[in-house]
Amino acid sequence: MSEVNNDKNSLKRSFNDEEAYSTRKKEKVDDAPGSTSNDDQATNNAFAKKHSPISSDLYLDTINRKLLDFDFEKVCSVSLTNLSVYACLVCGRYFQGRGPSSHAYFHALNDNHHVFVNCSTLKFYILPESYQVVSSALQDIAYVIKPTYTREEVAKLDRFPQVSYDLMHKPYVPGFVGLNNIQSNDYFNVILQLLSHVKPLRNYLLLNTFDGCPEIIQRLAITVRKIWNPKAFKGHVSPQELIHEVTLLSHKKYSINEQKDPLEFLSWLMNTLHVSLGGKKSTMDKPTSIIHYNFQGHVRVESQKIRQHTENGDHVIFEGDRVIKTDIVPFLYLTLNLPPRPLFQDEFEGNIIPQVELIKLLEKYNGVATQELSGMRRRFHLLNSPPYLLFHMKRFMKNNYFTERNPTIVTFPLDNLDMSPFIDDGFLKTHPKIIPKYNLIANVIYESVLSADGETHVFRVQLRNSASNKWYQIQDLYVEEISSDMINLGESLIQLWERVH
Repeated sequence: MSEVNNDKNSLKRSFNDEEAYSTRKKEKVDDAPGSTSNDDQATNNAFAKKHSPISSDLYLDTINRKLLDFDFEKVCSVSLTNLSVYACLVCGRYFQGRGPSSHAYFHALNDNHHVFVNCSTLKFYILPESYQVVSSALQDIAYVIKPTYTREEVAKLDRFPQVSYDLMHKPYVPGFVGLNNIQSNDYFNVILQLLSHVKPLRNYLLLNTFDGCPEIIQRLAITVRKIWNPKAFKGHVSPQELIHEVTLLSHKKYSINEQKDPLEFLSWLMNTLHVSLGGKKSTMDKPTSIIHYNFQGHVRVESQKIRQHTENGDHVIFEGDRVIKTDIVPFLYLTLNLPPRPLFQDEFEGNIIPQVELIKLLEKYNGVATQELSGMRRRFHLLNSPPYLLFHMKRFMKNNYFTERNPTIVTFPLDNLDMSPFIDDGFLKTHPKIIPKYNLIANVIYESVLSADGETHVFRVQLRNSASNKWYQIQDLYVEEISSDMINLGESLIQLWERVH
């Protein structure tokens, strides 16, 4: 009997020891930092598995890259909101959200389209399961949405000729692609093409990130990156997003609905970019933005008032005032006055189209030639040599009845335009390393086309490819290679010249 009791007591002690050991083990685990119960751990593992990126090719074969166009405004096609927008990679449409009650979720259920990309984060998801997918096969789509460049790639743009192919196997040259003319925005397209070939500005937009900057800077950077994209799905770009932001900032002055003067738009855009990049409004200080650093120069203006008086009551005599006022005026572009068009026809009863050399027009800024306007006699002289010069040929004059166009043809060299006769000698002596010679980079030409609907105005741009030294003429979506002999034949309106390094 005592042996039985001893066995019961030993079993009871062993049971109590195991219970105490399990209790201490549980307390030790519970006291450990970040510990959870088995149920909670299983729940967390399931959640992590559901929401972690998955490398899978499921549904990726349904992507139709030929229907993808990321140039348009990123707004939901149903709710028209621009918040949390996803692009369907099967049909190319935009939808909001990816939750169970979102438009993208219903689109995935109704149309059986499952692959989406977040237009902001560039993350890819499968709907309606709502899990993220990571695959190297999707990187080309992310690159088309937001192209990125390295310094080595940017350095090769102007050194090595490059030809790329779109999805239709059509060749195109990065940087020399067409821009979509949505309605009447050809004036916008030629200025965008011109600015995208200013090398310092282009490199600045390609290499930097502009998170937190004004929206116009972000959209301009994306548009320029797409123009120079060597891996594009199509050989043209639609600047709709940038035009939309320009329309808002200009209070609908510049839009796709009405054709405007390219020079007025260029002046507005350059000043807007200068302020958006943190530039100061005071233009006499040192350049405070990349816009002023590359384009801003200074000209000395000497003004003399013209007085008139009668002598002997017979005729009027004009004399210049003895006081000459001198001002230093900053400029972003130089206006060149064309000679007046002839009033009479030639011997063959045809209209005479006069020609004038660019050097002759530049004599306005030699500090000797005078111009008389509004009772003032003025002389102009350039004080420095900015890295880039913009010339504007003043072709349109407004009278009391209509706007008159001057069809004079301006002839000019394509390389080594010597500006030293028009620049102050003091600047040339103090800056001996600066060579005041310029090469033509871009030439915006104007053309008047007569049709059954009346006269229409067309703007084209001629661009130099520095890598191959070839010239391309671009009118909206039409891009063609042209001979350098054809550059002087059009009615030049705006020219971009680059200083020789």
